[in-house]
Amino acid sequence: MHQLTKTDFKYYLDCPETIWLLKNKPEVYPKGEFSLFAEKLINEGYEVETYAKQLFTNGLDLPEYGSPKETQNALTDTHSVYFQPSFSTNKDIFARIDILERLADGTWHIYEVKSSTSIKKDRKHRHIEDACFQKYVLTECGYAVSKVSIIHLNAAYVKQGAIIPSELLEIVDITEKVNAIYSGVVNQINAGSNFINKEVINENVCSCKYKTRSNHCDAFGYFNTTIPEYSIYEIGRISAKKVGLLADNEQYAIIDIPKDFELNVNQQTQVESVKQEQPIINKTSIKREFDKLKFPLHFIDYETYASAIPRIDGLSPHKHLTFQVSIHTLTEDNTLTHFEHLLDAMQMPTDMLCAMQDFTGGAGTFISWHASFEISRNKDLIEWLPQFTNYLTYINEHTFDLETIFKKDYIDYRFHGSSSIKKVLPVLCPDISYSDLDVNNGTMALDTWGRMVLDKDFSEDIESTRKNLLEYCELDTLAMVKLYEVLTKLF
Repeated sequence: MHQLTKTDFKYYLDCPETIWLLKNKPEVYPKGEFSLFAEKLINEGYEVETYAKQLFTNGLDLPEYGSPKETQNALTDTHSVYFQPSFSTNKDIFARIDILERLADGTWHIYEVKSSTSIKKDRKHRHIEDACFQKYVLTECGYAVSKVSIIHLNAAYVKQGAIIPSELLEIVDITEKVNAIYSGVVNQINAGSNFINKEVINENVCSCKYKTRSNHCDAFGYFNTTIPEYSIYEIGRISAKKVGLLADNEQYAIIDIPKDFELNVNQQTQVESVKQEQPIINKTSIKREFDKLKFPLHFIDYETYASAIPRIDGLSPHKHLTFQVSIHTLTEDNTLTHFEHLLDAMQMPTDMLCAMQDFTGGAGTFISWHASFEISRNKDLIEWLPQFTNYLTYINEHTFDLETIFKKDYIDYRFHGSSSIKKVLPVLCPDISYSDLDVNNGTMALDTWGRMVLDKDFSEDIESTRKNLLEYCELDTLAMVKLYEVLTKLF
């Protein structure tokens, strides 16, 4: 019999077939590379749990990977609070509880610890279903659960000196929310346990064929081998309802979409680009947007570090600290200069902003890719470092998002429905590539810099690490310059 854990159950709710494959044919399951970001989230979860434990007195730490038998033996002692107790039903449905408290009446209170700043109900988190799963396992093991709570980070907490757990964390009673959906979730848990123990299933399709691309399971390619390269799932911002309508008619290729099928203007343009096998470019609109830009043009990119537990005073949980900037400035006479700054320590970027201001001054247009990110970081910096309010406000009020061109005015089927710079750049500037860089994405930059400034045992060469970080951020802004130049040659 295959064991069903809480993580397995979330897989089941997303796509039953993918968890069946993982349990029954692990050798063919298309495991993705374990990302640095996933590892960071796991470590942060452990760190939040460490602070959550400090909210309780007389708590007993059970072995990290202790068995249900060890838990059963421990629950007979004099403690009232247990950390990481584990339980398993007779159907091998397994749960490890973050914190379990014995109440005065002999019933039990489950606490689930989350590293988020609120209770999340989306498909990636499912906090309430998580709690239902834990309650179900305990109930099946003969324990009466009368209360369920979630401990999560307090978004309003601002670090000032040592972390204070009672201020950092909030305890939210979700007993009523759990009870409201409990019976339905129990049915799903039992269905999930039964499904993963089936000897055979239809391996030619999975439930995700009715979902949008961002919601596909890891094994989508395994189960759906006939999906063509330019498929309906690449249509930008297409709804699940419309995906379902097309999938029901087995119209998976973009070129198979009926002419009278309802799509918005951008989606229709993408379809036409695929059918014509060439980009569709609105040169007039691009020129109109570019005519609004004021020289000098400052192509800007930030790299940031965020963590569940704030690392320096003034920060709140998950707030982004800007630790690096690259700016390529292009003048009207086509002179290109470059500025870069990388923090050497986990601190407020005061010196960085001073140097930025000296380099750019308060003139011209700032150009970024997915500009809402840089704008949000500037708003945070204004809050933390108000002496730069005028400068950062100027940047925000004079920012142009280059990505918008590739959302509406330059549609190329070779972008595969994406406006990411990592999809656009190889098509329009194939001579520029991130692949040769030692640091080649934002998550790697965050992880590398964080380890460099926080880890006392950091073993990599500091100068080489700094060089790698600077090269990555520099390429981000140089790529924007090159794409801008490609676009200006259109008219």
